[in-house]
Amino acid sequence: MATGALDLKTIQKMQKEEQFKDRIRKIRYTVFLLILSSFIIFIAIAALAVVNEGLNAFIGSLLKMNVEDLAIALALVFASYAIRFPKWHMYLNKLKVRLNLKTSFIIYMSMYSMDITPGRWGRAVVAFTINRITGAKFGRTFPAIVADNFTDFVGFAIVAVVVVFFVNKYVGLSMLLIALMLIPFIFLYMERPFKYLKSKLYGVRLLESFFAVGLMYFRRKRMLDRKAYLYSLVVTIPSVILLGLALYFVILGFGVQIGIYYLPAIMFVYCFSTILGMVSGVPGTLGVTDAALLTYLTALLPIDFGLAAGITIVFRIVTVWFVELFGFGSLAATFKYWK
Repeated sequence: MATGALDLKTIQKMQKEEQFKDRIRKIRYTVFLLILSSFIIFIAIAALAVVNEGLNAFIGSLLKMNVEDLAIALALVFASYAIRFPKWHMYLNKLKVRLNLKTSFIIYMSMYSMDITPGRWGRAVVAFTINRITGAKFGRTFPAIVADNFTDFVGFAIVAVVVVFFVNKYVGLSMLLIALMLIPFIFLYMERPFKYLKSKLYGVRLLESFFAVGLMYFRRKRMLDRKAYLYSLVVTIPSVILLGLALYFVILGFGVQIGIYYLPAIMFVYCFSTILGMVSGVPGTLGVTDAALLTYLTALLPIDFGLAAGITIVFRIVTVWFVELFGFGSLAATFKYWK
């Protein structure tokens, strides 16, 4: 063999990397279609508001949006993601994946660059980036991704359960939605039922990805102790509350005079409109969460349909597209590691 020639394993590895990069390039078309879909949904919401309230009233409500309240809402959304970063960095350290804080934060935020895509491809991108920097295999970093998602969901569920009993409405439906949201993670975190399910349904093609995730997770799960999960909830629960507060400030920004005694109802609106979107399985919860926000805002708060439409559009931009934009900026900063 000539000096400098590539062996078979190296060639295969390069081919896989190129396939991964090619897949990422193709996903940009999916992202474009989802952005277009979101834009169409916003137009539909605006059209409904115009039909109900009139064009002048709807445009007037948007123009009255207080910039300071909008800035506070954006800051709260960013803070919600930032305060969850320490648990992510802790997971990596426990899995013996060493990154400096700056690089770790950039990679962490890049995880949210593709949350609107089917399967949330940003998670796979993070594992690939870490592999390029540290050489850590996907199987080592994946438990951190699963644990990060799981504690986000659990923290979300805890806040949701509390606000259900404060508001005392839609209790049965709300508890059912919470249970549906958590079922997949229960199987991923309880090895015995996971193994039983795998033995019975391993040949089902639709569940192949689920079982692959589970197998990777259980290989490294023991490196993440209970203290790690408890600490995660300590930072996750406040982050959920911050997102609910962001909705409160968006409502204030539209000039709605609403006191803090409405905060439990506002938290309910945020939590269960989001959960409905999650349970639906629609990428980015597009359409489902928007419709739920409209419904809950008018049903639980003293807000008419025209204002609810404007609030829904702005809040979705603040919580989805602002995060996506920040995530894409972070993702672009990681491309230098892909070479």
